[in-house]
Amino acid sequence: MKTEFSLAQLADPDIKEADKILRACVHCGFCTATCPTYVLLGDELDSPRGRIYLIKEMLEKDRPPTQEVVKHIDRCLSCLACMTTCPSGVNYMHLVDQARVRIEKNYTRPLPERALRAVLAWVLPRPGLFRWSMMLARFGRPLAALLPIPRSASASPTLLRRIKAMLALAPRRLPAPGPSGGSVFAALGQRRGRVALLQGCAQQVLAPRINQAAISLLTRHGIEVVLVRDEQCCGALTHHLGRDDDALARARANITVWQKEAEQGGLDAILVTTSGCGTVIKDYGFMLREDREFAPAAAKISALAKDITEYLGAIELTPSQQQSDIVIAYHSACSLQHGQKISELPKELLSKNGFVVKDVPESHLCCGSAGTYNILQPDIASRLRDRKVANIAMVKPDMIAAGNIGCMVQIAGGTSVPVVHTVELLDWATGGRRPGLS
Repeated sequence: MKTEFSLAQLADPDIKEADKILRACVHCGFCTATCPTYVLLGDELDSPRGRIYLIKEMLEKDRPPTQEVVKHIDRCLSCLACMTTCPSGVNYMHLVDQARVRIEKNYTRPLPERALRAVLAWVLPRPGLFRWSMMLARFGRPLAALLPIPRSASASPTLLRRIKAMLALAPRRLPAPGPSGGSVFAALGQRRGRVALLQGCAQQVLAPRINQAAISLLTRHGIEVVLVRDEQCCGALTHHLGRDDDALARARANITVWQKEAEQGGLDAILVTTSGCGTVIKDYGFMLREDREFAPAAAKISALAKDITEYLGAIELTPSQQQSDIVIAYHSACSLQHGQKISELPKELLSKNGFVVKDVPESHLCCGSAGTYNILQPDIASRLRDRKVANIAMVKPDMIAAGNIGCMVQIAGGTSVPVVHTVELLDWATGGRRPGLS
């Protein structure tokens, strides 16, 4: 794609990066076939190619974002299926992230939408506040079904529609909190390694059982696990809302405490059980590339970050029981298969440990969770969820496995089939507890 940025514009590192990304695009359109919003809506501007044109126009002419641009960028799930499909290696992730930052800084949204986004950015990264908000949501959830709000994918959802979606996602009950930062879990038997385990934000409130299963599995196989004190939200939630100052501040804070832990106790890896977080942490090196103080450490932390299945694939697991009759529908989270290029390994681990693993039709398409997308774009998100659930039902599973808490909550909202994390099944298969689903 031809670009016409001025020399002055190209002096900006972000514009220089955008120029490189735009020039890689050859207009082939392969991305349209795997873009969830294009598949649903059939609008060229709701495809990666269409959004690339909109972003190019906005950046090249240095214009404030228009309402039309904002609408179509907001509809992007950042599922990154287009990056898996693209034959030219267009880094759409970095381009759309840059567009979101510009929109956040230069576009004035309606007051109710600004307020909702501010609340999400403030509450979700703070587990204490998030737990409190979920407790309040329990009282409001019964009222959600009474709100007579029609779906409309042709216009921006109303505030009431978004509130209804948010209440519908709230769990009926909250599990007890898991272990806190500063905890160390000793390896059983001879120590074979030492890792930090990301505590997460929403996950530690909604499903602390996931990290508990990871700790059980790892320690049983000789791996010492530490929950690093003063660790913060990884920054993914605010990063995708375009609030880069907040996201980068959290990245720097995490780099500081993880680097200290690595220097004092040694770390083989920083393990992540929420793939949406893992994709962003692995990108810290890029996000802080212009920060002279943090760039080297950011690159090292990104290199240490691994999805839990990556690490488990490199150590020998010893099954203590076989569950060969249990059929698992494996949902490949977008952030894992497209963002981190990990697609086959989780299925291989499950198969090797006795489960019957079935591929889900249209596995490349997003379930509609996408961070806060199912709150901010509930109509499209619910259509994608219904499509995903229908595809899962085709394989008639006993359980559904996924590697991302957002996907798990989203899919569970449309099916009665138990939805569990991949690591819960692996823990169970190697002598741990059966997933409690609570």
